[in-house]
Amino acid sequence: MTIEAEDRPVILWFRQDLRLADNPALAHAVETGRPILPVYILDQGSAAPSIGAASLWWLDKSLRALDGSLRARGSRLILRRGDSEAELRHLIDETGADAVYMNRRFEPAAFARDADIAHGLQAEGVACKGWNGTLLTRPGSVLNGSGQPYKVFTPFHRTLLATVAAPPHASAPAGLATPPGAASDDIDAWGLHPTRPDWSGGFDWTPGEAGAEAALAAFLSRGLKSYSTGRDIPAEPATSRLSPYLHFGEISPWRAVEAARTAAAEGHVPAAEAEKFVAEIGWREFSAHLLHAFPQMTDKAFRPEYDAMPWRDDPVDLDAWQRGQTGYPVVDAGMRELWATGFMHNRVRMIVASFLIKHLLIDWREGEAWFRDTLVDADLASNVQNWQWVAGSGADASPYFRIFNPITQGRKFDADGRYVRRWVPELRGVPDRWLHAPWTAPPEILRDARVRLGADYPRPIVDHDLARRRALDALGAVVAHRIPDGD
Repeated sequence: MTIEAEDRPVILWFRQDLRLADNPALAHAVETGRPILPVYILDQGSAAPSIGAASLWWLDKSLRALDGSLRARGSRLILRRGDSEAELRHLIDETGADAVYMNRRFEPAAFARDADIAHGLQAEGVACKGWNGTLLTRPGSVLNGSGQPYKVFTPFHRTLLATVAAPPHASAPAGLATPPGAASDDIDAWGLHPTRPDWSGGFDWTPGEAGAEAALAAFLSRGLKSYSTGRDIPAEPATSRLSPYLHFGEISPWRAVEAARTAAAEGHVPAAEAEKFVAEIGWREFSAHLLHAFPQMTDKAFRPEYDAMPWRDDPVDLDAWQRGQTGYPVVDAGMRELWATGFMHNRVRMIVASFLIKHLLIDWREGEAWFRDTLVDADLASNVQNWQWVAGSGADASPYFRIFNPITQGRKFDADGRYVRRWVPELRGVPDRWLHAPWTAPPEILRDARVRLGADYPRPIVDHDLARRRALDALGAVVAHRIPDGD
């Protein structure tokens, strides 16, 4: 039986755009008036690096939420596992589909894979169309006066805001026609949720499009009002916590930007606070554009001279850092928060990264890999760019001589110790004065607090002053002949 052109379904290939509103590929698929086959393919072989364990936890919940939203509209999510191109071809053969619509991914390996798949399918008469559904604008569309990618954030962000406008809002469709018959995997069989043991008991998140909107509403009503200062206090709920929702595409970045600006325009928050948040969305954008333009950033220093760093291979120190057993309370609190919740406060991320790189002289790639596995918001571009920023090896990076003192950072941003006491409960009884450097406390203070250094809580694995001098010597030698950046 011949299938008429208007009856041939369109495959809607979901990836990092797990939402129905403001989804360009979905909106264009609906415009065709043809049946739509929503599909997600779990392909862990062709778009390296692989998805980390915490992100798989999130993906499990997000796919279930998306399937629920589709079923409420008369559709369903078809799940396939394996090579993306092979699974798309299987679905085309099974259903007679002659078009694949997608929102593009811009990470280097995924971008190249998408192009290969599109060329192969188009050569066989299958239309492949892609849109930008994950960023404010496509990488390569914001360039400096010489037509080159920006390497410094401020002029990039200024040009971005001056030249890029928000697309029209697209509501989720009321209904979707999906033909029956296409086989789907059982998501339970994928085993994305951890077992034996289930380490996700502290993951207090609601993945999915509805969860994203709830997180945005909570941020607009609380954290945004004093965002520029509150975002540095890890004990306060002042950050947006939108990063995993943005990474999985459960909310459009334009939705977040416009919501913040609307709150300011209506007088609910100061305009400066809204724009500070917009700048953070801009930094995410900057990271994505950089990685697209300079794909070597995933495993090479953006500044090549940094690849000559004399990194220490020290599995014992790396393990102490990963487990939150360094002897520096704010570092340990951050690493324990990460393990327990799949998240870490942004200020503390900088502190723990600086400690690994500059106190321990351990390669930033080790930290990036750990974050990729343990963060629910493990976005490749942001992760790589932020680690290289701390290392000094990235674009528009922190100066090499900027070495966070974990003691003073703790005292400044966790002055009352609420953050440390939550995540390092063995120090709960130590007074604020000594909390961030418990080894300096008099013996009677530690005794009263029931803390035995080296038993209940570790002594520092490295001396701050010695580590700082060692890092400055190593980094200073590496950057001696650095060429300054332009735009």
